[in-house]
Amino acid sequence: MATDKELSDFLVSVEKRAFKRTVYTVRDEDAALDIVQDAMIRLAEKYATRPVAEFPMLFQRILSNATMDWFRRRKVRQAVEQNMSDFEGADSGDGTDFDLLEMLETVEGSLGAESAADTVGREQILLKIEQEVAQLPTRQREAFLLRYWEELDVAETASVMGCSEGSVKTHCSRAVHALAKSLKAKGIAP
Repeated sequence: MATDKELSDFLVSVEKRAFKRTVYTVRDEDAALDIVQDAMIRLAEKYATRPVAEFPMLFQRILSNATMDWFRRRKVRQAVEQNMSDFEGADSGDGTDFDLLEMLETVEGSLGAESAADTVGREQILLKIEQEVAQLPTRQREAFLLRYWEELDVAETASVMGCSEGSVKTHCSRAVHALAKSLKAKGIAP
């Protein structure tokens, strides 16, 4: 059974990575913040009495479910807006920007001591990588981010995604091969 301090310490330890992962998935910082906060609240309200060792998996599953719920709500909202715009003749464009470099800044808020040329080169490579990850199919992107960004093992990733371990391996393999092929075509070698 976890204490309030253990729960609080756990939430503090995962909040930044959870936010970054969610921003990367939904491409909307405000929505990502809401999703992560909702997931944290759900963990605290429903699972606070669980052992601390169960928190990481529970939280990842809650966060994934909250993200999928957001996508479902957005899909419905967009359908309603589209139907309304058919009547009104209005255009409902959403020009949200996403900056991978903002997410990769160090805790101090700076990119470290490097030359301007190194910074520009790294920025260009990171932008290309971000674009290619964004092009991955949803399940491949989710498996890739959970395995390599969140550093979950295959069993944990399967549990979070609600699929078999074999499916996780397949999704990750396809994602890695697709990324390697597309990045190599853009001149980025591992």
